[in-house]
Amino acid sequence: MSLSSILKIFTPKDRVFYSLFEEVANTVAKMGKLMKEVVSEFDFDKRAALIAKMEDLEHVNDELTHNIFTELGRNFITPFDREDIHYLASSLDDICDYIFASAKKINFYRVNPNDPGIQKMADLIEQSADQIRKAVIELRNMKNMRLITDALVKVNSIENQADDIFDLSIDRLFETEPDAKEVIKKREIYQVMEIVTDKCEDAANVIESIIIKYA
Repeated sequence: MSLSSILKIFTPKDRVFYSLFEEVANTVAKMGKLMKEVVSEFDFDKRAALIAKMEDLEHVNDELTHNIFTELGRNFITPFDREDIHYLASSLDDICDYIFASAKKINFYRVNPNDPGIQKMADLIEQSADQIRKAVIELRNMKNMRLITDALVKVNSIENQADDIFDLSIDRLFETEPDAKEVIKKREIYQVMEIVTDKCEDAANVIESIIIKYA
């Protein structure tokens, strides 16, 4: 058997990891966009319908993440380090989990999302999720390094903005909200939304590690 024939045995028939990661990245962006729609909808039942759509997307992402891990065990040759594949899949899954958790808490606690902190956090989540999508899509070819690095810089900047918004929102909450229960509820929602931007930064760090090794 020739060397080329042997290599074909160990080479994946298609670049399945890229396709799976692109599907995950698109799901992340869709959930970020839905998060913005959730906080823009002030009718409880209509908001619940949007959250149900988000839950469906979260389940789709769980399945895609499972498929990535399955392929990781199945393929001898991978497009980049196995650990990086695992870290990236896990970090993208975390983004989806926390976006869904944020939206779910808004209705669970029956909090009116017409709140400056919640609105701004949702804006940042939508932006950060879309930047992650842009970076992941470019991993297949790594030809447009500027686009990837610009996206990663924006994710880091958004995370810093989210930290500031969180601090300002907590400060405003304690100053203006007389109901202690509302303080507790909103504070928890702010926290989970801020974690979303942290998870986006985690994913950006993994992507940065990958492009440093392979670009």
